[in-house]
Amino acid sequence: MKGKLIITALLLPTLAMAEGLRKEAGQAFLEPLQQRDSILIADQLRYGVELKDVQDGTPLALPEFKIEGETPLKLVRSWQLDSVRVSHRKEIPARYDIRASLVLTAFMGGTYELPDIPVLLSGDTLVFKAVEPVVVTELPVDMESFQPHDIKPQVKFPYTLKELFPWIYGISLGLMMIAALVLWLLYREKKVKEEVSHEPAHIRALRKLDQYRGDKFWKPEQQKGFYSGVTDALREYIAARYGVGAMEMTTAEIFDDLKGSDIPPELYQEMKALFERADFVKFAKYTASDEDNAKVLPGAVRFVTATYEQEIAGQAGNDE
Repeated sequence: MKGKLIITALLLPTLAMAEGLRKEAGQAFLEPLQQRDSILIADQLRYGVELKDVQDGTPLALPEFKIEGETPLKLVRSWQLDSVRVSHRKEIPARYDIRASLVLTAFMGGTYELPDIPVLLSGDTLVFKAVEPVVVTELPVDMESFQPHDIKPQVKFPYTLKELFPWIYGISLGLMMIAALVLWLLYREKKVKEEVSHEPAHIRALRKLDQYRGDKFWKPEQQKGFYSGVTDALREYIAARYGVGAMEMTTAEIFDDLKGSDIPPELYQEMKALFERADFVKFAKYTASDEDNAKVLPGAVRFVTATYEQEIAGQAGNDE
């Protein structure tokens, strides 16, 4: 397949008048912009001429390249001049080496003839001979053995230490802050427990009993927790006040050990009845009445305060 590039003179009348002054000025140049051994489809080619030792101010005209017809050869960029100053002396015009070129490409394989390049310089038409026909090669495809392949996945490169360092630093700092917070909470909890353990037994008991004020704990589905909380507070107080292992003992064992103590008989019976009712609520799914529930907290508080006052009175009598 052959294509032909049609040249129209940029200054056609001037070039026509200078027909008698046409001079052969050498060979045009053709340079592939891609570093390959052959010219492939869509490769770009720089085509142009070199003018040596042109005096500054010399008139210069280049032809206008027009691609006509249905040729695959396309003009990518029109003329561009690159100049290098060769010499410059005082009071003498500078002289330049000039390189004029345009850029072509082809989108179909084949052999393409390029035209000569006429250049109008100082009234003379310099004709640069075209290079040999350009051969544009298509990529060979063996249709018999060709197999289409799926799109390759994105290449994943391993992370570098520089990329991972901010994450490692952030995670380490976060873990250190969490560890510091946990240690502070444990220390605070320990301090609170130490402060509570130094409280008198009756103060601890009254503080825990105060948490169960109000009839919201009397609902049938909450009575188990209500009676368990009140009796556990009383068990701790009894263990501290009377030295009885009340936390691991049954109701009967507790009150057997409390016989003969300084507990007033009416309080003894009231607390025994309270513990027995609590056992029914916790283990026999018994539902206590609102009347019985209303007596629980006042009776427990009265038991603690009365026995503590007896302890204080006994200590005062011993001091006398």
